[in-house]
Amino acid sequence: MRISEFTNAKAEARFRTAYERALTQLWPGPRTALDVPTGFGTTRVQRTGPAPGRPIVLLPGSGGNALMWHAYIERLAAHHPVIAVDTIGEPGASVQTAPIKDGQDAADWLEELLTALDVPTAHLVGCSYGGWIALHHQLRHPGRTATLTLVDPAGLADVGRRFYTWIILGGLAALAPRALRPRLARAVGNSAILEAELMTLMRASTGFRRRLPLAAPLDDPELARLSAPALFLLGERSALHDARAVAERLHRLVPAARVGIVPGAGHSLTTDDPAAVLDGILTMASSQAS
Repeated sequence: MRISEFTNAKAEARFRTAYERALTQLWPGPRTALDVPTGFGTTRVQRTGPAPGRPIVLLPGSGGNALMWHAYIERLAAHHPVIAVDTIGEPGASVQTAPIKDGQDAADWLEELLTALDVPTAHLVGCSYGGWIALHHQLRHPGRTATLTLVDPAGLADVGRRFYTWIILGGLAALAPRALRPRLARAVGNSAILEAELMTLMRASTGFRRRLPLAAPLDDPELARLSAPALFLLGERSALHDARAVAERLHRLVPAARVGIVPGAGHSLTTDDPAAVLDGILTMASSQAS
């Protein structure tokens, strides 16, 4: 299997320049950047917040990196240590050296990362594809997860044509002149395209070839094995899945989990309703604070 990488040195340099500029402009307050070796490559993380306490670990969605959480960092880091991750194999500052074949590999990568960071237990927060990784990690390494906050996570239903259409339309809308984007964002149901600096970074990542496994749905026995306190936040209008059908499945298989459908929100839940996501993360972290 091949690994995710830039097509050439020029494409990588262009992205690195855009990444550093976005980091400088968007990241609030102090941070410590760490490059952590794992068996799958070197993973870049940004640490911030107070040193003591159980950290909140933030995993981005597909095509994203730690910067997707920039608007959340200040509030989260006010009372909790925070580790924002550039997922291996995604366009960011991490460098993949070995393939990730499936959810088990992704879980093992995350376990290696947390071990190297000396994090005995963490509040895992995963958006979309990051949620899929967090779910697999909790199943494969259950002792490491204090709580799970899953923001419209992948892996709960088969992905249909509607989602891929949403991705394509969002990508096209992101290329439009900035003045047109608010109207287009409403039309395609993707508020993430209004993040101007992140859209610049996305365009700079066109020379990156992502080669990570598809987020195959977890089966019923796998979901039933989830043991950590979990909050599933689902966008009412998500293009990824039928939120109500997914909620019914979760209530049936994981009755102890909290499941919330966020009214009016789509799959870009972190930008559609940041207050709901922030409240969910902080509530879960406070419920198992130490």
